[in-house]
Amino acid sequence: MHIETITENIKSRRSIFPPSYTDQDITIDTIKAILENANYAPTHRRTEPWRFTVMKGEGLVRLAEFLRERYKNNTAPEAFSQARYEAAGEKVLKANCVIAIHMQPHPDQVPEWEEVAAVACAVQNMWLTATAYGIGAYWSSPGFLDEIGAFLNIPMDHKCLGLFYMGYSNAGDLEAKRTPIEDKTTWLI
Repeated sequence: MHIETITENIKSRRSIFPPSYTDQDITIDTIKAILENANYAPTHRRTEPWRFTVMKGEGLVRLAEFLRERYKNNTAPEAFSQARYEAAGEKVLKANCVIAIHMQPHPDQVPEWEEVAAVACAVQNMWLTATAYGIGAYWSSPGFLDEIGAFLNIPMDHKCLGLFYMGYSNAGDLEAKRTPIEDKTTWLI
């Protein structure tokens, strides 16, 4: 394993949004490989709390319809905008795959924050793997995650933590914008 390869992959990972996605298909095998790498995230007490619901094709159409209807049902008639209604599902339909990220907590074994951290590590593994495949991705966490969880029929004891959008992209190389690590590090030596 070469540290340069790992470092380059980490530093080239970006949030790539659906408007820059192409119509190139992400194969089921590629999605499985991405999820397989998610499965190797660190997890305290080996609880492996990450759970995923994969949507492609008709699943994306149903998710887009849900998001549009949610907008319609939660917007006062005088504030309703047909353009916003359409846009509510548009980014889903521009993605080739959307993966709902949810968590099965184990409150009898570990604190919830550790489970959330484990799921975040799993998502980072997904993101890095997608980057290695040349797939753009981003993690969205809208304010109505409980409703998304209900729509997807995830178990009541699970928590929806967001949607992971993926698509091959024409965004090109994007510059990293980070402040120096020295500004964020205290040494006690």
